[in-house]
Amino acid sequence: ITGLTGSAIKTGSAIKPVSFMNNQKQQKPTLTGQRFKTRKRDEKERFDPSQFQESIVQGLNQTGTDLEAVAKFLDASGAKLDYRRYAETLFDILVAGGMLAPGGTLSDDLTRTEYCLFTASEDLETMQAYAQVFNKLIRRYKYLEKGFEEEIKKLLLFLKGFTESERNKLAMLTGILLANGNISASILSSLFNENLVKEGVSAAFAVKLFKSWINEKDINSVAASLRKVGMDNRLMELFPANKRSCEHFSKYFTDAGLKELSDFARNQQSIGARKELQKELQEQMSRGETLKDIIAYVREEMKKTSISEQTMIGIVWTSVMSSVEWNKKEELVTEQAIKLLKQYSPLLKAFTSQGLSELTLLLKIQEYCYDNIHFMKAFQKIVVLLYKADVLSEEVILKWYTEGHVAKGKSVFLEQMKKFVEWLKNAEEESESEEEEAD
Repeated sequence: ITGLTGSAIKTGSAIKPVSFMNNQKQQKPTLTGQRFKTRKRDEKERFDPSQFQESIVQGLNQTGTDLEAVAKFLDASGAKLDYRRYAETLFDILVAGGMLAPGGTLSDDLTRTEYCLFTASEDLETMQAYAQVFNKLIRRYKYLEKGFEEEIKKLLLFLKGFTESERNKLAMLTGILLANGNISASILSSLFNENLVKEGVSAAFAVKLFKSWINEKDINSVAASLRKVGMDNRLMELFPANKRSCEHFSKYFTDAGLKELSDFARNQQSIGARKELQKELQEQMSRGETLKDIIAYVREEMKKTSISEQTMIGIVWTSVMSSVEWNKKEELVTEQAIKLLKQYSPLLKAFTSQGLSELTLLLKIQEYCYDNIHFMKAFQKIVVLLYKADVLSEEVILKWYTEGHVAKGKSVFLEQMKKFVEWLKNAEEESESEEEEAD
């Protein structure tokens, strides 16, 4: 290259003059140039549910109250309309007749139908028929499952925006859908919304919902569904904090004709209280609290929670046996168990003042030794220790041996106890003969 103006570039043998100014002019953009094609899938379609809404509303207006025809229309329309994109719009229309604005009111547009869940008859038979419409739709288009569950959660949050009749219909439908397994019981979390709870909307809605659900199934099925998603211990949250007691819950739902739900909630609270009590007992043992203090604490809890002695001895036994890390060697675990139970025998004795409590404890020991294989050979030694510590009486041990035992490890444990039971019987006979001679 020679110079800056009138430059030349040597290419092969020829020397060609190059003008940088001309080159810059050539690089200026022009209107004619290469066009890049955009793939269709990369183009973002504008979200506009109005046309979709018109198609659904028109179809529902034609099918009217014939829910069989509605189901067929929805089945066929899925092939032409974008259900995946406009799922919320679809469900809003089927429930409320049009698109819902935040809070539960219908949007201002005029595209709506009079043929929807909220305008249907307020009876269980009609709601069951509507549940079938949703069931068929979701079975046909599986991808709608998640969107449908989200829709129900949203509708529950909008309850204050609906009339009492609309709430009742939605409650009945939701109960049926829960019974059919179309939605998960986790949707109930929407009912714990503070505003709904405060105004009593949640509890009133729950009455209708659970009546409908139990009518389709039974309380055991309902309980299983609630447990599956951790809702079994949250039902008290249907009420404000100042009314969140077992007594209030029980009275409210019993008066509403749902005694089985009241009993279930009471039982759940009792189970929760027992778990908390057991946890606290274990912590007290690990902190090295005195037996006197532990016994006083347990007695106080029995008064507060109305737990029977039979139930309490089971909790105390489990707490004691969970308070240590057990040796993995079978020959050492028996020795470790005897040492621990010697230490805590006064605690066990404090809550076995009745024969039934003693038998409950003995059955707990049998089940524990069977469920924890390293303890299989320790059963007899544990029973003898507690007999000597005056925790278990000979009458209860003999009753357990003859008729009171459970099936778990029965043959093994009866064989282990055979000699000791014979000794007890002989001792009893000798005692009786001595009494006769004295008379």
